[in-house]
Amino acid sequence: MVLILVQMSAMIMCGIAWRIVKPAGLDADSTRFVLANLVYYLLLPALVLSVLWQADIGIEAFKISVLGISCVAFGTVVTWLVFRPWPLADAQKGAAMLAIAFPNVTYLGLPLLEQTFGPWARSIVIQIDLFACTPLVLTLGVSIAQHYGTPGGDPGNALLQAMLINPPLWAAFGAIALNLGNAPLPGWLNQLLQQLAAAIVPLMLIALGLGLRWTTLRWQDLPALLPVILFKLILMPLFALALTWPLGFTGDTQSALILETAMPSMVFGIVLCDRFRLDSSFYAMAVTLTTLLSMLTLPLWYSQLTVLHAGH
Repeated sequence: MVLILVQMSAMIMCGIAWRIVKPAGLDADSTRFVLANLVYYLLLPALVLSVLWQADIGIEAFKISVLGISCVAFGTVVTWLVFRPWPLADAQKGAAMLAIAFPNVTYLGLPLLEQTFGPWARSIVIQIDLFACTPLVLTLGVSIAQHYGTPGGDPGNALLQAMLINPPLWAAFGAIALNLGNAPLPGWLNQLLQQLAAAIVPLMLIALGLGLRWTTLRWQDLPALLPVILFKLILMPLFALALTWPLGFTGDTQSALILETAMPSMVFGIVLCDRFRLDSSFYAMAVTLTTLLSMLTLPLWYSQLTVLHAGH
């Protein structure tokens, strides 16, 4: 996994370098916007359609959904309990809650799991994202941002309606319908979908690098960021590990799910912070630090899970 993370880090560094150099005068935010939307509206739906059309959708999909929803709920409750007595502004408390509750399951999780375990892990990523994280971002995430945001933020209903125009989610509904209807996937279409999906990993990682904001680093925020880092990278996967056993997950599937919950904070949370006037700088710093530190914690989690499974 270390070699895989080194290769992924190189692609993330390309995005970071772009933010500094600005080739052809293109700034990082504009470039990331284009790349992210290309992935979101075209490439990711192609991958979702390809994977879920042929996936074995059954009780395991339900259990993956239960695991994902439980972890997000756990992160939300823990953040509320820890930061409730903390003398932080509401804008920072809301940003911290989003940073802990929602992991970067797709932009970092997809390339890492696919290259670590193989193509079958795509299904794990897509299911935990579309059956747990995405619906909760659209509901719980927006509610958190509304609650802790200032009155000047965008109305929640407007943002919710905009986010419901969600191509990967609709692709998932279509793929599940075709799957349950036993519709055959034509070979030419499968090949086309695979070619589109092949571009996702490098573009996601470059976009992730473009989204890391070094100018937001405020060292006075470190005391509040330390519990965010601890909960996000250590406590969340520990909770997931404890939950995988009663749910019946073992082997590589268990490892893949735990690594998903050990991912750093999702980049999309910056959008919620900006729209509802939470502390975007605090959130961006949480994303940057958890992403950097995850390059150390993810291999540790993988090695410990390998030892655990070897013992059984």
